[in-house]
Amino acid sequence: MHPARHHLRLAVAALLAGALLLCAAVPAARAQEETEHEEEFSYVVGDENGPEHWGEIKKEWAACGAGRMQSPIDLSHEHVSLSRSLGYLDHSYRSAQASIVNRGHDIMVRFDGDAGSLVMNGTAYQLTQLHWHSPAEHTVDGRRYDLELHLVHESAEKKIAVIAILYEIGGGGHDALLHQLEPFIRCVANQRGREERVGLVNPMTARGRASVYYRYMGSLTTPPCTEGVTWTIIKRVRTVSKYQLQLLRDAVHDVSGAKLLTGNNGMNARPLQELNNRDVSVFRPSPHDKHY
Repeated sequence: MHPARHHLRLAVAALLAGALLLCAAVPAARAQEETEHEEEFSYVVGDENGPEHWGEIKKEWAACGAGRMQSPIDLSHEHVSLSRSLGYLDHSYRSAQASIVNRGHDIMVRFDGDAGSLVMNGTAYQLTQLHWHSPAEHTVDGRRYDLELHLVHESAEKKIAVIAILYEIGGGGHDALLHQLEPFIRCVANQRGREERVGLVNPMTARGRASVYYRYMGSLTTPPCTEGVTWTIIKRVRTVSKYQLQLLRDAVHDVSGAKLLTGNNGMNARPLQELNNRDVSVFRPSPHDKHY
């Protein structure tokens, strides 16, 4: 083996070992605001607190049942119109300090530093956190992919914009961001509310460079299902390994026999919602655009 490559592997192994030692040494931290609702709803269809009943659990969650602009939806070509006026996504992401949190129904990476922003119609939306749903929540022409990543942004006026990225299990290929986070995901697995610092995380590792995307107005996909959320779903599907997908599912799948927040095998996707005559656009650069 080439000496430089050998030293690199040793360095990576040392970092992973250090992360695992940190997990063992640092007591579990309770995530306050992020987990306060976790025992009050679940993804188990048919459960008394399952997705079909979210709107009945609290009056503040009424939109989950009565809202007309709910998410996720099926991105059907029959309802999508081309809109080149949307333009390329205008974002400026940077590496920032972050923490990983097991919220019971998902694994979230919260940015503790300035991770950059997304600008839409002159308004800046600060990137605050990202998290995963499996299987994917949005479908494309009825096809449901294996995983969906949400990059959540918030403006100064508390408006929310989410960029969603779809993944499918592919021939041995793994996702670079999940690869970086694997030891920390194992660290917080099956410990609702457990939080650990992970150091610098670069959002561009997740975002990628794809240009084509869908756009529509919807809602949060968990209670309180707040509407007025601007959704951007990247069209290009990325690759995740079967091992990484299972790691995420196992982390929120309580095998102790306690009441599950997720569905069978750690699945945490909200059922599809009605489109209700909403406009769904797709941005695709002109074939003559040199960036396409």
